[in-house]
Amino acid sequence: MSTDAMMDRRSFMLNSGGGLGGIALAHLLDRNPLKGEAPIRHHAPTAQRVVQLFMSGAASQCDMYDYKPQLIKRNAEPWDPGEQVELFQSAPGKVMQSPWQWSQNGQCGKWMSSLVPNLARCVDDMAFVHSMTSRSNVHGPATFLESTGFLLPGFPSMGTWISYALGSDNDNLPTYVCLPDLRGLPPGGPKNWSSGFLPAEHQATTIRPGASKPIADLFAPQDSGLTAARDAADLGLVGLLNRRHLLSRRGDSRLDARIRSYELAARMQLAAPEVLDVSGESESTRRAYGLDNPITADFGLRCLISRRLLERGVRFVQVWSGADNGFPRRNWDSHENIKKDHGDMGRSMDGPASALIQDLKRRGLLDDTIVHWTTEFGRMPCSQGDLGRDHNPFGFTNWLAGGGIRGGVTYGATDEWSWKAVDKPTDNYDIHATMLHALGIDHTQLTHRTDGIDRRLTDVHGHVLHDLLA
Repeated sequence: MSTDAMMDRRSFMLNSGGGLGGIALAHLLDRNPLKGEAPIRHHAPTAQRVVQLFMSGAASQCDMYDYKPQLIKRNAEPWDPGEQVELFQSAPGKVMQSPWQWSQNGQCGKWMSSLVPNLARCVDDMAFVHSMTSRSNVHGPATFLESTGFLLPGFPSMGTWISYALGSDNDNLPTYVCLPDLRGLPPGGPKNWSSGFLPAEHQATTIRPGASKPIADLFAPQDSGLTAARDAADLGLVGLLNRRHLLSRRGDSRLDARIRSYELAARMQLAAPEVLDVSGESESTRRAYGLDNPITADFGLRCLISRRLLERGVRFVQVWSGADNGFPRRNWDSHENIKKDHGDMGRSMDGPASALIQDLKRRGLLDDTIVHWTTEFGRMPCSQGDLGRDHNPFGFTNWLAGGGIRGGVTYGATDEWSWKAVDKPTDNYDIHATMLHALGIDHTQLTHRTDGIDRRLTDVHGHVLHDLLA
């Protein structure tokens, strides 16, 4: 059916059926293939959904995952890698070994530090990429780069692209959900999960579990006197008027997104409270996620709710660990004291992240769910001052698990110092391309034309890392 024919049919239904016309029109709009909701897949997928764990502030690879005996051997000696060193806000200090101990774990024998003892038990399900690089050593641009593929704001996030390509797998919850740290937002704030130039309906819905109002403006104020029946009637009337308004303004995604947001909000009034209520979870599950421990309770609750969202059909869930800079530190940006600050952040993240992997695996969801752990860049092998570490965009670590990713493997390597990627240098474009591939999408073919340019998540870069795929 042509677009004009569809619009004529909608106009007829709208003007001839009152409430029934509005219901029928809503049904037609929800099924409109021109909205891009039909899955865009170029080959058979191994994954259906993604949960991304983003460590805001730059988590240190050489204190968690990237074991370097040279740092132990040369500890406290002047650091001289044989070439000029570019640092963000300091001069090269002394070689600094990790304050945590290292041991081999799993059948694969992966070296992990004692900062992440729970994740160490999951290494046979994880694929580590030790050769990550970033194009910026500044938090804001580097965070945008990891989130959207571009250093500047205004571009769609990875979750948005996945929502745009695959559409919704549920009727009552958003396709893309962001769970920020309760302590605050990361550098750049909501621009990291915005829709950019893609249709506005694909931006993330922000949920703050544990807050007095986890989803802003989902319910009317308690003192409004608004009943459920009156609310439903008002929403129906607003929907009817909005659609009549939309018919005369074709092509404005903001109007369509607003209409759809009202419809989704009405459905979420029933679905969201059930998802966010973890009281029905077993005591062992709640304990595994660390809900009984003040150190792990926030991140643990958000990881548990992530699992509940994923099993109900949400495509992409983003969980942030760390906020923008403040003192005392509330993120991974450990310039002053790596042992104290990374100790706090690591303990809050390690148990819940491990519990999420094991819970997904136990429920059979890990087979087609990608778990992606990332950060905007890493940290230097030398000291900043006496106890901290400066920014390192030249070599850091990501890991992935599930969704067709090979477990127990390591890809690429940094030099003997954990400073620069020297084997298979990798960037966020390669990770994004690989994740899209697992979702059945050719990253070079997922494009959207804007301002005369066919834009994509991977810009003009990116290679699928086939060594990571099962």
